[in-house]
Amino acid sequence: MVTIADVARHAGVAVSTVSYVLSGKRAISTTTRERVLASIQVLGYHPHAGARALASRRANVIALVLPLRSGMHLPVLMQFATSVVTTARQFDHDVLLVTADEGPSGLRRIAASAMVDGIVVMDVEMRDSRVPMLRELERPSVLIGFPADADGLTCVDLDFYRAGTACVEHLVTLGHRQIALLGAPAVVYERETGFAHRTRAGCTEAAARHDVLAVTQPCEESYDAVRSELAGLLHRHPGLTGLVVHNEAAVGHVMAALPTFGRRVPDDISVVAICPDEVAERSGPTLTSVLIPAEEVGRQAVSLLMRKVAGETVPGATLLDPRLTVRASTAPASVPPASIATGPRPGRPMSRAASAGGGRPAPTDPREVLACRTDS
Repeated sequence: MVTIADVARHAGVAVSTVSYVLSGKRAISTTTRERVLASIQVLGYHPHAGARALASRRANVIALVLPLRSGMHLPVLMQFATSVVTTARQFDHDVLLVTADEGPSGLRRIAASAMVDGIVVMDVEMRDSRVPMLRELERPSVLIGFPADADGLTCVDLDFYRAGTACVEHLVTLGHRQIALLGAPAVVYERETGFAHRTRAGCTEAAARHDVLAVTQPCEESYDAVRSELAGLLHRHPGLTGLVVHNEAAVGHVMAALPTFGRRVPDDISVVAICPDEVAERSGPTLTSVLIPAEEVGRQAVSLLMRKVAGETVPGATLLDPRLTVRASTAPASVPPASIATGPRPGRPMSRAASAGGGRPAPTDPREVLACRTDS
């Protein structure tokens, strides 16, 4: 293995001179610097990572803590991870990906090992058990997502509350008075994952302000599950003309299933999604959507972490503004079909209000949340 001493002998300089050329800690003449770099290239010298870390007290590695839990959509998560990795390389850092769901003990283990200079944490819950540990760690950290209590933390994410609000307000502007949110799988809400909680709150509170009916319910990811959810939703709320989908894996299934109930998009029902642009653009028709800016969120998270590693003061909260792009899946509200293909489902009778097509339908799905009354 070629050593720094070998480089020094080949270049005819002191070992300390080679070290200064590599670290940039002292000015070296251009001629000497070029001779050292030429020797490094000829000999194929690579600085020892462990020795460099000891000398600089830096590992040049950050950890990305991304526990792979049920209900998570892997393609979108990988967009975040890819952005973290590529941005870290711009700061001459590698990324240690931690996928085990170890909670606080996992953070303690990573920080105590001195393997990393800082930690990026994903899949943040409203009452995340990792938060107290993050406040105590000597290693700096940044969360992609917001817990309920973000005091003393550095967090960055899309403003999902305003994203939910933007979807509802777009539909209200088009005249829609009965709107539904098909959200993430039930397990995501059971864990009180922050982004799902805030999107639902944004939708329901915007509906309340505009005095329109809005129902929200979780949705699983398979076609059969999506079709079953839609059948129940349209049965309970036959006047539904606006749909918000916050479940990337379910978007395509929603668009495929709606015509089987006689609901054409956007003629009979308008659909808005919260998803990456590529998901919205490959749909037929193309989807009006709020972008999930995975690349920008990952870039901001790493940039904030590097500033903290360098000892700089950074803002505690960075919320990215939602960007709604209008495409072909939304249109002014029209009167929905008088009936749907499924009819009443066994064991779940249609409420009197819903069957009459007016007033406030009574939910028969225990997971469904009615945001406010309709003004009909």
